[in-house]
Amino acid sequence: MPPQKNISEILSSELLLHAYTIGVFPMANGNEGEILWYSPEPRAIIPLDAFNISRSLRRTLKKFIFDIRIDTSFENVIRCCAKRDDTWISEEIISAYCELHRLGYAHSVETWNKENLVGGLYGVAIGAAFFGESMFSSMTDASKVALVSLVQRMNEHGFVLLDTQYLTSHLKQFGATEIPRKDYLRLLKKAISEKNVTF
Repeated sequence: MPPQKNISEILSSELLLHAYTIGVFPMANGNEGEILWYSPEPRAIIPLDAFNISRSLRRTLKKFIFDIRIDTSFENVIRCCAKRDDTWISEEIISAYCELHRLGYAHSVETWNKENLVGGLYGVAIGAAFFGESMFSSMTDASKVALVSLVQRMNEHGFVLLDTQYLTSHLKQFGATEIPRKDYLRLLKKAISEKNVTF
């Protein structure tokens, strides 16, 4: 499905949550651009039972360089994710997802080093599905360690779907794969129906 033009003047929490439950997510057209809506064909996911950790990353994990924190600096994480030349995370997006965070739906997994935020990711959790939005790193392996921590947490808490939207070479190394949209929507429907899963 090609991107659709903005369907609301206000990117409300209700609109965002509904969009995720039908397989749609927003991206801004540039730092201050209009909001466009996407539902990729095919859709990328990371199967939780096929998550891959490279040898080099395992060595990093054994060094305990990073302190992992959850939801302690959500706005800082999303703003760090937005700091790139070609960004889709506008101020409107930041404001909307910070509100989702206040409501308990959007979460950040953060990597800290000596009290400095050096990496992390954020996304949205509904039922047993987690919709990964973006990640950043200012220190080698920091975002990768955040992703490992996310998957561990998802497995511990009974999540069944990790949506990464698009397939990138960075995500492919972890086992990310593409599936037809119809298969994704089937997995999504089952995942969001789970009521006893918390992040």
